[in-house]
Amino acid sequence: MSALATRVGQLQLANPIMPASGTFTEDLADVFDLGILGAHVLKTFTPEIRTGNPTPRVCDLTGGMMNAIGIPSKGLEHFLTQTLPFWARYDVPLVVSISAHSYDAFARLAAAVTVPGVAAIEANISCPNIEADGRAFAVRADTTGQVVAQLRGATDLPLWVKLSPNTGEPVDVAQAAEAAGADALVVANTLLGMAIDVETRQPRLGNVMGGISGPAIKPVALRMTYQAASATRIPVIGCGGISTVADVVEFLIAGATAVQVGTATFQSPTTMRRLLSGLEDWLAAHDVASVRDLRGTVALPDTPVAAMLT
Repeated sequence: MSALATRVGQLQLANPIMPASGTFTEDLADVFDLGILGAHVLKTFTPEIRTGNPTPRVCDLTGGMMNAIGIPSKGLEHFLTQTLPFWARYDVPLVVSISAHSYDAFARLAAAVTVPGVAAIEANISCPNIEADGRAFAVRADTTGQVVAQLRGATDLPLWVKLSPNTGEPVDVAQAAEAAGADALVVANTLLGMAIDVETRQPRLGNVMGGISGPAIKPVALRMTYQAASATRIPVIGCGGISTVADVVEFLIAGATAVQVGTATFQSPTTMRRLLSGLEDWLAAHDVASVRDLRGTVALPDTPVAAMLT
């Protein structure tokens, strides 16, 4: 088995590098061979056609960026007839990211994408839940458990649940997702923020608030990855601010089984290819036989684990 090979639940991956949802498009096929990636994670889509949020949708920040794209979507029919056939050409596990605003809508969409060619479903539960006064499913353990249970009952595909950093109870949420049937956790989505133009005194995003991504949120994502991996028995996929080989190794040591790369791809479209070759070199230079040997090997101080999770 290759030194880079890893396993996320039922899925065997050639390597632990994959894109983060929302940062991966068909256009990248013109930049490098997408067949080298461990998995393909598509942009989140909703059952209905959506135009997304008002402009401006993106602004630069020190240490990253902030976006309020609003999940524009061409809907289920476009995914089945246009998107899925394109990705069928690759012998790489295809992970479909879905979002909906109610428990039933999530379940119906999961059932609809349980079709040949889809290897796993990534449930983006950071979206507003209209059945909980607009609060995101992923900020509370009870709503997380309810939506994951609905999803689990609607599909037999591996179910990855993407968590939010905008919660005060990350361990409870992670455990609720596991208990309800999640096969893996993706940790984490963007961190809610805001920016103001001091000359106009207007928000820099048309939606007023947006999601912060990039190196600035890496410590938060790394902390959550460690917490989730320590508190559950299912694989954790680290996501947030990864742009260097050292970042990848850090997430693996914290307990991640694989990682997702997002904002760094906007800055350099070949980032994932660079990380793949660099990771192999790092393993050889440090006499590490496999990425699997790195997972969860953080050397903790003499502090009770329970104290580290609070």
